[in-house]
Amino acid sequence: MPRGAPPPVPEPTLVIACGALAGEIRRLVKLNDWRHLTLECLPARLHNTPDRIVPAVERLLEEKAGRFRRTLIGYADCGTGGRLDALLEGRPDVRRLPGAHCYEFYATSPLFSELHQAEPGTFYLTDFLAAHFDRLVWEFLGLDRHPQLRDDYFGAYRRLIYLSQTENPGLLDDARRAADRLRLDFRHIHTGMGDLSAALRAAAEPARAGA
Repeated sequence: MPRGAPPPVPEPTLVIACGALAGEIRRLVKLNDWRHLTLECLPARLHNTPDRIVPAVERLLEEKAGRFRRTLIGYADCGTGGRLDALLEGRPDVRRLPGAHCYEFYATSPLFSELHQAEPGTFYLTDFLAAHFDRLVWEFLGLDRHPQLRDDYFGAYRRLIYLSQTENPGLLDDARRAADRLRLDFRHIHTGMGDLSAALRAAAEPARAGA
């Protein structure tokens, strides 16, 4: 940036995000004072029906068309099988979070790859999923009514890894209980925000000359 030139002005930026990321995104927005960033969240339960994610994102993109200079889609691929990337193709001012799912961008790709290769039969929890395990996993799969289905759903799993964004003893206890109920070995890794912070910063802050 030339000496004496005014700092670049942030552009109105939209984030269309999974509701499971809402708390983390709001904390980052407040911490960095990104007042020009507008957050629109879709229901977290869409993760249980990933075929509905792309139509829901497309509806919001159409609804908000022309109102923002840049848009970050607060989803990784998230089980859409490349359909989310196909929707965003040809939209240079719209991009999504990196990786296949939130576990990968929280852990970062190198660590997640290492964990997956060490034990493919791993079930992951984040802060949000630890807090809402009963509703989004146990009850959704019907295990509250038919616990014998545990082996059908989780028989191939060997461990549960809790990837925590915050240091919260209550959530750690929730994650341990979830592992016990699923009869899986437990491991805890504190990731913080991982690549979510960098991706949100890249979307929210203006590019600087010469960068």
